[in-house]
Amino acid sequence: MSSPATAPPAPNNLKRIVAASLIGTTIEWYDFFLYGSAAALVFNKLFFPDSDPLVGTLLSFLTYAVGFAARPLGALVFGHYGDRLGRKKLLVLSLLMMGGATFAIGLLPTHATIGSLAPVLLTVLRLVQGFALGGEWGGAVLLVSEHGDARRRGFWASWPQTGAPAGQLLATGVLSLLTAVLSDSAFGSWGWRIPFLLSGVLVIVGLWIRLSVDESPVFKQALEQAEARKADADAERMPVVAVLRHHWRDVLVAMGARMAENISYYVITAFILVYATTSAGVSKQTALNAVLIASAIHFVTIPAWGALSDRWGRRPVYLIGAVGVGLWMFPFFALIDTGGFGNLLLAVTVGLVLHGAMYAPQAAFFSEMFATRMRYSGASIGAQFASVAAGAPAPLIATALLSDYGSSTPIALYVIAASLLTVVAVAAAKETRHRDLAEVAPSGDAGGPAEAPAPQDVRTV
Repeated sequence: MSSPATAPPAPNNLKRIVAASLIGTTIEWYDFFLYGSAAALVFNKLFFPDSDPLVGTLLSFLTYAVGFAARPLGALVFGHYGDRLGRKKLLVLSLLMMGGATFAIGLLPTHATIGSLAPVLLTVLRLVQGFALGGEWGGAVLLVSEHGDARRRGFWASWPQTGAPAGQLLATGVLSLLTAVLSDSAFGSWGWRIPFLLSGVLVIVGLWIRLSVDESPVFKQALEQAEARKADADAERMPVVAVLRHHWRDVLVAMGARMAENISYYVITAFILVYATTSAGVSKQTALNAVLIASAIHFVTIPAWGALSDRWGRRPVYLIGAVGVGLWMFPFFALIDTGGFGNLLLAVTVGLVLHGAMYAPQAAFFSEMFATRMRYSGASIGAQFASVAAGAPAPLIATALLSDYGSSTPIALYVIAASLLTVVAVAAAKETRHRDLAEVAPSGDAGGPAEAPAPQDVRTV
C-alpha cells in the first residue's frame, strides 16, 4: 500500500491533470511552431527584404534558431526553481511568458516601418519564446509522470508530448486557412498577424486550466522528506549541481537520444515548407496541407507508441523510431521530388509516425532517469541543451546544404548521422520502465534512481 503522498489521483483527476498538461503544451508549441512556419513563409520578406530570397530565408531561420539557444537557459532557471518550489508554479509562468511574446510578435512593426530595429525586436521576442519553452517541457511531462500509475506511465506521460503535433496542427491549420482565404498581398500585409494575436486568447484558456490542478504528490513527498532529514542540501539549494554530480551520464544519454528526434522533426515539418516549394515546385498551400494532415496522424500515434513502451520498454520503442527515421530519409525526399500531393503526404506522415516512436516514450524515459529533487533540472537540461545542437540549426543547415549542393542527398545524410548518434546513446542507456519515481536519492554508480522490480500495485509511483 503506497502512502497518501504517492498514491495516484482518481481517474477523473488524473485525466484533468493530463488535460492541463496537454492543453498547456499545445499552446506553447503552437506559439513556437507558428514562428517556424512564418519564418519559412513570410518573415524573409517582412523583416529581411533587402536579401536574396534564399538568403532571406536563411536569415529568417537564423532568428528561428535563436529561440533554441535560449532554451537551455530556460531549462536551467525553470529546472532550478521547479525542483525547489514545485512544478505547477513554473508551468504557469512559462505559459505567460510564451503567450506574451507571441502576442507581441503579432503587433511588431516590420522592416518597412522601423527598418533594422524590426528584426532586432523579432529576435528578442524569439529569445523569450525559447526561454519559456525551455522550462515548459520538463514541468509538463513531470506533472503527469509523477501523478500517474507506474504500469501505464509511458502512456500517460506521452499525452503532453502530443502537444507538439497538436500545436503544429493548430499553427499550420490557422496558417493554411488564412493562405486559402486571403490573397498573397493581404496575408503578407496583415493576415500573418492573426495567428500570433490569437495566442492571447489561448493563453487565457490555458491558465484557467493549469491553475486548477494540484502539485505533483511525488514532489510534495520528496520535499517533506528533505525538510525532515535536511540531508539533500545539494539538491535543495542547487539542483543543477546535483544533476551534474550524480546524473551526468543520464544527461549525456538524454542529449544523444534527442539528436535524431529533434533534427528529423524540424526537417520534416519546417524545412519541408522551403524544399517542397522551391525544389519540388509544390505550392505553399499544398505543403501546408500535407503537414496539417500528417500532424493529425502524428497526434494519434504518439499515445499508441507510449503504451507500447509500457509493454516493450522505453529503449526498444525509441530505437524503432531512430532506425526508422534514418532509413526513411532517402525515400522521404524522393517522394517529395515527384511533386504529387499523395506522395508528399506519404513522405511526411511516415516520417512523423517514426518520429513519434522516439518522442512518445521520451517523457517517461527522461523522467525515470533522475531522482525527484533534481528531476525537473535533469530532464530539462538533457532535453534542451541537445536542442541547441539539434533542432535549432536543423532548418538552417538543411537550407544551407540545399543552397550549396542543390540536392537533397546531403540533407538525408545529415539526418542519418543524427540517427546513428541516437542509436548509440539509447543502446548505451539502461531500461527505466520499472523504476520508482518516488526514489529521491541517486544510486551512486548508476547515476540515476535505483532499479526497482516491476510494480505490483498500480498505486506505486
